[in-house]
Amino acid sequence: MSKDRATTGTDGRPLPVLPPERDARVWARACRIMFYTPGFLALLLLKVGEPTGFGISVELLMLASMSAVVAAIFIGAGSDGAGADHASRTGVWSGCLVLELLAVVPLLTAVPSLFHELASSKLLHDPAAPAAQVALGFSELIPAAAILPFMLYQLAGFGTLRFVLPKAWNIVANLGILVLIVASYVANRQGNFAVEKALVGVLILAMTGLVFYGVLALRRNQQRYDAFRPDKVKDKQGAA
Repeated sequence: MSKDRATTGTDGRPLPVLPPERDARVWARACRIMFYTPGFLALLLLKVGEPTGFGISVELLMLASMSAVVAAIFIGAGSDGAGADHASRTGVWSGCLVLELLAVVPLLTAVPSLFHELASSKLLHDPAAPAAQVALGFSELIPAAAILPFMLYQLAGFGTLRFVLPKAWNIVANLGILVLIVASYVANRQGNFAVEKALVGVLILAMTGLVFYGVLALRRNQQRYDAFRPDKVKDKQGAA
């Protein structure tokens, strides 16, 4: 049975809308998957010694892998038990935000161009082998389709970002993510690697800024909620 939170504080003002309670164990498993999968791919590509087209993909995969470690630290610091403070109560949500923006977004950015390079790599495919060269065409975009359910996740109210940004700004931020991912892929396919790196740089800087703002906003909202929630007054009266 769900427990609704209070919407109006003891000061008569609306209380912040906080994310719902989330199972830290599920997100911790997601961190483990996000650490091993991109990290393993990046190490394979570094070992093979691929051309320039893989450069930014390797960096994005490593970012996704290391961000999962940071997300796990936030989630591990989450607590609502004895000694919990405003920061610990937002630990799981903050970890979710890091995982969504600095692990999933870089991975989604890297995968489309990564698939193209893997399919057309001359280092991975022996040109002397008697194999027919097959043009993949639009089928190369199949891995990029994962971006669409991520947009649905963000815009349909499942994402953590919507609890720290107004609805309009949340839509703008997520559409900006989509545009930058698509534009960086187009630049990669056209061989404009300098443009691709610039676009990806803007995307990662924006995600880092959103994570900083989001974590601090979640903590600030939790602090206000704890200070002015009506049941806090009842708890004090009951203790007296």
